[in-house]
Amino acid sequence: MSRPQSDRYSVPGLERGLRILTEFTRETPTLTAPELARRLDVPRTTVFRLLVTLESLGFVERASNGREYQLGTAVLKLGFEYLASLTLTELGRPILEQLRDEFNYSSNLVVRDGRDIVYVQKAAAGSIFTSSVHIGTRLPAHATVLGRVLLSHHGFDALKALYPEETLKTYGPSTPQTVQDLYELLQQDKARGHIIADGFFEPNISSVAAPVFSQDGQVAAALGITVPESRIPEAQRDTLVDKIVAAATHLSECLGSSISAARQAG
Repeated sequence: MSRPQSDRYSVPGLERGLRILTEFTRETPTLTAPELARRLDVPRTTVFRLLVTLESLGFVERASNGREYQLGTAVLKLGFEYLASLTLTELGRPILEQLRDEFNYSSNLVVRDGRDIVYVQKAAAGSIFTSSVHIGTRLPAHATVLGRVLLSHHGFDALKALYPEETLKTYGPSTPQTVQDLYELLQQDKARGHIIADGFFEPNISSVAAPVFSQDGQVAAALGITVPESRIPEAQRDTLVDKIVAAATHLSECLGSSISAARQAG
């Protein structure tokens, strides 16, 4: 539908209600009605009516102080229903579980949402190491191994559009400093067809990851395992790479793609 047509059929009240929900983030988990009115540039009375409606449906709820609002459980339920509806997550679950069972490392499947990666499926290892990462967790794409996988087929212009700033936000000593640095790193990742990195995002966490391709040949997801050590044991490195690439290729084939990480690298 063209923009004029979408404007013609748009429902302002619904649009404002959805915009309210998107204002709640990890950085701003609670907001007052006046704050929302300022952010959305709409009258307080309108925001109040919308909040009452959203609260009655369970999409927002009052915080303990009674003045602020936070997201309600209906949003969580909607999110899980969305994840459950993705063919990718259902097809990926047994593949991740097999990797977890074979190596006793947590395995993950992520997709990209703008400049973030989002965990959509996970098979947690039963070890003393407890990861804070769970389904729905967001992390910066440019600073993570899984994010590098998802960005690995971007051209320089596409990266520059995504990261217009002069200097990228730093999360550790391994974070690329500029888009040029990121692009050069991604070119190496693409040529290799996988990534194995020690302590790239967190110093005591290492990763192996590979791209999952959709039927149209685009990178649909990144599949990888998390090793709770500053360096992956040398005896496991080649085996882990082979298994992760094979798992990513298997999931790609399940999605109808004829492209594998190994073939793409070649």
